[in-house]
Amino acid sequence: MGLQGVDAVTFPTTDGLTLNGWFVNRTPNPEAVVLVFNGNAGNRAHRASFADALARLGSAVFIFDYRGYGDNPGSPSENGLRMDARAARSYLLSRSDVDPKALVYFGESLGTAVAVELASEHPPAGLILRSPFTSLTALGRHHYGLPVGWILRDRYATLDRMSNLRTPLLVIAGDSDRIVPFSESRQVFDAANEPKSLLVIPNADHNDAALFEGRTMIEGIVRFLRNLR
Repeated sequence: MGLQGVDAVTFPTTDGLTLNGWFVNRTPNPEAVVLVFNGNAGNRAHRASFADALARLGSAVFIFDYRGYGDNPGSPSENGLRMDARAARSYLLSRSDVDPKALVYFGESLGTAVAVELASEHPPAGLILRSPFTSLTALGRHHYGLPVGWILRDRYATLDRMSNLRTPLLVIAGDSDRIVPFSESRQVFDAANEPKSLLVIPNADHNDAALFEGRTMIEGIVRFLRNLR
């Protein structure tokens, strides 16, 4: 695992699955509790360095795997990930060492859509979106040049939800992202209400280290979290 201050936990979903996660905390009074929604690839072990960086700077972090990811049962879908997000939040709020007023959602790529949907139901203290996209339909159109909306089972229509959110927002995007173009992330940012801020990582592609645990990104997140207090 390679992390200090880790509590390896399991928690249930409302449809009967048991998911695995790591609660990382090294201080009795964390500045924030960051609930992480992963992107499409990998598992929580691939986000360990990100959790470590935030924990070293005073935040608690919860990283978990969706159904069908890592060693979890089930098959992922938009509705399934919606249930997983709700379950992760419910688990965190059941812990005596978590202040609900300090809960912040961090979504990465696919996880930005999961985070935005949960924020629409249960607004957090803050919302951080790394490489958000407007919808899977728009992303498919960009990559394939076709009107692919009708063949997509999952839509993840983030842009449609942004105008209803009133949560402080930080959008992080690489200006050289070839998977989620910067223009997609910029549209999400432009559609959001204030207070909001945009952090552009120069020359960063979607899977570059600069967008996982890069110094500029981590420092920007920490500034955002401290401004929430």
